[in-house]
Amino acid sequence: MKKFHIGLLPRILIAIVLGILCGLFFPQGLVRGFATFNSIFSNLLGFFIPIIIIGLVTPAIADIGHGAGKLLVVTVLIAYLDTIFAGCVSYATSVSLFPKLIPANAGMDLAEMSGGVDPYFSINIPPLMDVMTSLVLAFTIGLGIAFFKSPHLKEIASEFKDIVVKAIETVIIPLLPVYIFGIFLGMTHTGQAMRVIKVFIAIIGVIFVLHILLLVFQYCIAGAVAKKNPFRLLGTMLPAYFTALGTSSSAATIPVTLKQTVANGVSEEIAGFSVPLCATIHLSGSTLKIVACAVALMLMQGMPFDFGMFLGFILMLGIMMVAAPGVPGGAIMAALGILSSMLGFGQEEQALMIALYITMDNFGTACNVTGDGAIAIVLDRLFKPGPRQ
Repeated sequence: MKKFHIGLLPRILIAIVLGILCGLFFPQGLVRGFATFNSIFSNLLGFFIPIIIIGLVTPAIADIGHGAGKLLVVTVLIAYLDTIFAGCVSYATSVSLFPKLIPANAGMDLAEMSGGVDPYFSINIPPLMDVMTSLVLAFTIGLGIAFFKSPHLKEIASEFKDIVVKAIETVIIPLLPVYIFGIFLGMTHTGQAMRVIKVFIAIIGVIFVLHILLLVFQYCIAGAVAKKNPFRLLGTMLPAYFTALGTSSSAATIPVTLKQTVANGVSEEIAGFSVPLCATIHLSGSTLKIVACAVALMLMQGMPFDFGMFLGFILMLGIMMVAAPGVPGGAIMAALGILSSMLGFGQEEQALMIALYITMDNFGTACNVTGDGAIAIVLDRLFKPGPRQ
């Protein structure tokens, strides 16, 4: 018999609902028990973040560095600039709309709301290094592997990535629903959970509309470059969009994305090169979500921020997204380090970021892969100029 499997998104949603319901009647002692688990897990997560960065970013940089030629450079540049553009548009929209959706007196101290109940005990697990040190180390090793074409170091980096991915899949991801359950349990116990949920719903609605507008913009640019109807091009890519909605995986959607990209008139050579590469390096939809959620959470708590702070965060986030594909919840896991180091997010903010992100994971993935088709159209025009029949 086929084993029944509940995906990560349903488990996160179940954890949120159960956390709210159980917070209404759980005794203080039981709430403290889950607060103890959350304290230990957050320390464990903090320990893993630099390891995740080294394990995922190093082989990703090495793989890109092994490529050669003008086509690779242009593809990476377009994908990165589009990701940065999505982040900046998300920031501008968020700072314009979210203050109207989040009451001015909403100043919520998440640490106080979810951590008002003291754990029975805590275990301090200091990370081996800070986030920026691990990121610089990952880039140094990755570029070194690519420059010296060292097969042994590349094999070691790949095997270390397998260890990190296995740790994420078998330890972090299975425990995330329990962690988020504990966060919402604590919030309900202090009477603040529904305020957070109302803000969540407003944020999700805005981000969904932003995803659609981003895709329309991407295909308007692609249509203008290729001198084709942008809405017809976007319509052709809808099978890839809905496949990604169902699978929530850029990698699993590659065959459909490839087929629909060729159907848009892109040569098989360009499509075969750009679609798998963009599935790895082009995560504009994911960046859009993370930036919007980060702005919302900072507004909720009255945390100070400005465009300069977020521009640095977005530029770094575009690099971190290279490591995200192929790992469950990979984009938000890769982003946790810079959320902490650059925006000052603590364990409660990180937990809510994870919950918000995964709630919209399917839509972000669909936006990512559909946008890959637009990049392929532009590349086809640049490297194979001339009209197509």
